Order: sequence, then C-alpha cells, then structure tokens
Amino acid sequence: MISWNSIRFKLIVAVLIILVPLISLLIYLSDYAVYVVRNQIAESNYNLVSLYMGQIDNSLDVVDEYLINLMLEDEDGRDLQYFATDSDRYHLAITRLSNKITNILSYQPIDGFFIYSASGQDYIGTSSAKTTFEERQYVRSTIEQMAKNDENSNMLYEKGWFVQRFNTKYYLFRLLKKDNTFVGAWIKMDNLMIPLRLINIGDKGASLFVSDHDEPIVNPEFVSNNQIDLSKDIQKNYYLTGTDNRYLAVGKHSSKGDFSLFAFIPDEKILENLPVLQKIIVFIPLGSVILLPVCILLLRKSLLVPIKRLLKAMERIRDGNLDARIPPFSTSNEFQIVNDTFNKMMSQIQELKNNVYEEQLNKQRAELQHLQLQINPHFYMNSLNILYTLARTRNISLMEEMSLCLIQYFRYMFRSNLTFVALEDELKHIRNYIQIQELRFPDYLKCEIAAPEFILSTPLPPLVIQTFVENTVKHAVTMDEPILLTIRVELYRMEDEPYLLITIRDTGKGFNADVLREIRKGNRIVDEEGDHIGIWNVQQRLQLLYQNRAQVLFANAAPSGAVVEVLLPLQPDIRNREI
Repeated sequence: MISWNSIRFKLIVAVLIILVPLISLLIYLSDYAVYVVRNQIAESNYNLVSLYMGQIDNSLDVVDEYLINLMLEDEDGRDLQYFATDSDRYHLAITRLSNKITNILSYQPIDGFFIYSASGQDYIGTSSAKTTFEERQYVRSTIEQMAKNDENSNMLYEKGWFVQRFNTKYYLFRLLKKDNTFVGAWIKMDNLMIPLRLINIGDKGASLFVSDHDEPIVNPEFVSNNQIDLSKDIQKNYYLTGTDNRYLAVGKHSSKGDFSLFAFIPDEKILENLPVLQKIIVFIPLGSVILLPVCILLLRKSLLVPIKRLLKAMERIRDGNLDARIPPFSTSNEFQIVNDTFNKMMSQIQELKNNVYEEQLNKQRAELQHLQLQINPHFYMNSLNILYTLARTRNISLMEEMSLCLIQYFRYMFRSNLTFVALEDELKHIRNYIQIQELRFPDYLKCEIAAPEFILSTPLPPLVIQTFVENTVKHAVTMDEPILLTIRVELYRMEDEPYLLITIRDTGKGFNADVLREIRKGNRIVDEEGDHIGIWNVQQRLQLLYQNRAQVLFANAAPSGAVVEVLLPLQPDIRNREI
C-alpha cells in the first residue's frame, strides 16, 4: 500500500494534477466541437426536411382547394343532388366530373381522385398509371365503407389528410362531404419518398414518414434494426437515438395531416465533416490516457525503483541488519554515486559499531565481575557464623559436612566468572546451598526443586536463582515455624518466542508493602538492616545481558509467602563467554 507521504504518491499526484485538467479541457473541447458540428448538421438537415415538408403541404393545400371548389363551386358537383328528381342531369354530371378529375390528375402529385354519390351509389375514380388494381379496389371499398358509417366519420373531414394502411403499404387520404356526395384524393406514401433520396444522409442514414401514433409509414426495417426511438419530441432542434449506431434525428410535422417527416443522419457521417484540428483534439485525450502508464513506468524505473532499493536497505539497517547493502544495478549516474556513498558509509559505521560493541562487552564484563563480588561476601559472612556456632557446640561431624558444602559452594562461586552456566549446574549449587542452610535451620527449612530434564542444559546467568533463595532464607526462615521453599523451572511461550520461566515461592510472611513497591520500581532498598543489594544486582545483571527482554516479577502469595518469577529468553544474546 502506497503511503500518502511517499515520493511515489506525490509524483503520481503531481502528474495527475497536470494531466487531468488538460485531458478534461481537451475532452470538453472535443465534445463542444462535436456539439457544434451536430447543431450545424441538424440545422442544415432540418431546413431541408422543413423545405420538403413545406412543398408537400403546399401540394396538399392545392388539392384541398381543388376538392373544395369541386364540391362547392362546380356546377356538376352540385348536380349530383338531382339523382332522385332528374336522372338525366345526374348522369350527365357524373360523366363531366369523371373527365374533370381525369384531366386534373396529370397536374397534381396525386395517385388518385374519387367522387362517390351515396344516393345513387355511384363511384367515380381516376388513378395514375403507377397504381395497381388492388390498390384502386381498396380505395373504392374504403370510401364505400366510410359512406355507410358516415355517422362516425365527421372527425375525418375536420382533421384533413389522414393515413390509412393497406397490407404493408400506407396511403394518405383526403375526404370531403356535402349532402350525400363524397369527394376526395389519395396518395401512396412511398411515392412521396422519392425526392428525399437526394438529401445527403449517408449510406447508413434514412428518411421516412412517421404517423402520429409513432409508427413508421415507410422503411420500418430501418427503425427495428437500429432500435430507433420515434416517440421523442421533434419540436426540439434534434435528438440522438439508436443503440448499435448513434443517429441524429430531425423531423418536421405536417400542417395538413397526421404524419411527420424524419431524417436520421449517422454520427459517422456527421463527424467526417470535422476539421483535422478537431479530430486531433478528439484523439489527444485518448493518447494521453495511453501514454500516462508509459510515463509512470519510465518514472518508476528511473526514479522510484532506485529510491525503493535505497529505502529497503535502510529498513533492513533499521531492523538491526548492518550487513545490508544496496546491490549494484544499472541506474543513472546520480543514484550510482548515492548508492556507492551509502555502501561505503555503512561499512564504516559497521566497523565503528563493532569497536564500540567490544568496548561495551569489556565494560559489561567488569560490571558483572563487580556485581558477583558484591554477592559473595554476604554469604561468606553467614557461613562463618554457622561454622562458629558449630565449633561452640563441638559438633565435629556437622562441621565436616558444613566444610565440605562450603568447599563445593565456593568452588562454584569462584568458577562463576562465566556469563552463562547450565541450568543443571545452577540447581546443583542451589541444593548445596540449601543443605548448608538446613544445617543452620534443622527441621525449619524444606526445599523442593522441579525442572524437566530436557531443559537442564539451558544456559542462564549464574547465581540468579541463588540470590532469591538466599533472600528467602535471610528474611523468611525463622525458628518460629517451618518454611517450605519451592523452585519450579519450565518452558513458557510469549508472543511466539520461547522463554525459561523460573518460579521461587516460599510460605513465609511475604514482602513488606513498601519494600515490594520499591522492588517493582527497580530501586535499591536500604532499611534498618542495611543495604539490600542482592535483588538490585540481579536486575542490573539481567538488564546488561538481555536489555529489556528479561523480566523479574514480585508478588505476595495467598494466604502468605513471597513469589518471584524470572522470565528469561531461551536463547540469550551471548553464551558461554568469560567475563
């Protein structure tokens, strides 16, 4: 995980601060350029669509005027009402009207005119050569059906031109009525599309008519294949639609009927009109996004990787590995100088630290010898006191036993110039010491020692256990009641590291509260009995040997007695070295 305060993080942020606004600006300019071009293309095509729709509406308006004039002003149209009273006049009007609508057909963009007299059930129709017999029959049947359902057809007369579907084709109808006479015209919607092919909307584009029910009147395959949405408001300038391809849609509603004209221009057709500079603006953000990882990789190789190797070497040195060096690798001259200087400096520091370490070892040896010499005279005085007592009682056998124990005791003391001894030797010394004290306090001191055999060879500082045993004998053993002293040694694991746990427990009166508080603080204790230097000496020795890895815990047991726990690392830093 990258730290927010690292050089790598700051460099990446600096690059992003520069590139993100630049890329954002370029993207905005690119989108704005596309927006401007779309508006221009939309406006241009909207004008073409509006122009063509206006021509269609004008043509339909001319047809409307002709149909109204034919129905209201023409004398033959009025004569159709004489079907019941003057049949000759009626049939003559039928003949004349047939000629009139046949002649006018060649001058209008209409596929057919028709006149239907509901009174005589006469249908007069004329159609262009492009129409089929089925279409003409459909128109006639449609008009006759509308005449029969005339009570529901008022809406058709009012709304103008309306769209009707026959099979798969759509037709545009106009129907007017006066009395029992119907006059109208019809157009095939496909024929209206022919001039629209001149509009340049590309090979993938399309123009088509759409009903007011959002149904495509022509080219429905284009709508379904490209998922074109026809329900949006065409009053706006344009809108984008389509999923597989994006299309710009413009449209114009007819003022004469219930249909609209749409043009769909593909985006690729629009964007091909962009200038070269605008195309460059479009591709610059993409190029920046592609080049950004490349720049970061180059920056990482030339700057971040050398710094990371330097930091790893420094972290290993911080963890205590002074042998750590920066391995040689290909890098810039500046970093090569830094690496060589760093390696040379660490070699000098390691040499200096070794010299200081040797001096500290010599100082520790001197201090340990001094501390042990401070312990030895205390026991020596007690031993002479015991011998003096035995001499006064003339107990020669006990004096011999006492002398033998003292010889073994002092032999161990005089060889305790080692920094570490085996646990087995230390326990033998404790048993010898207890035997001496049992001669002094017969029946008032009992000692139990328990230690697994597999840890008897474990090294530990000499006289550590003996000091606390001696303290128990000095302050807890009296001639009033027997004292049980137990020593237990076992393995203990703390934070996945093995330790040697030594527990010294007695059944005496325990520690005085003030003394216990001072001992826990690590202070030397001085009272009316003198300077109690033994416990303080042990604490100092363990600190010199183990620093902060060893612990000595003091407590009072329930219901009485004192408990001392010594926790030592199973593998000390220094083993079997002479002081």
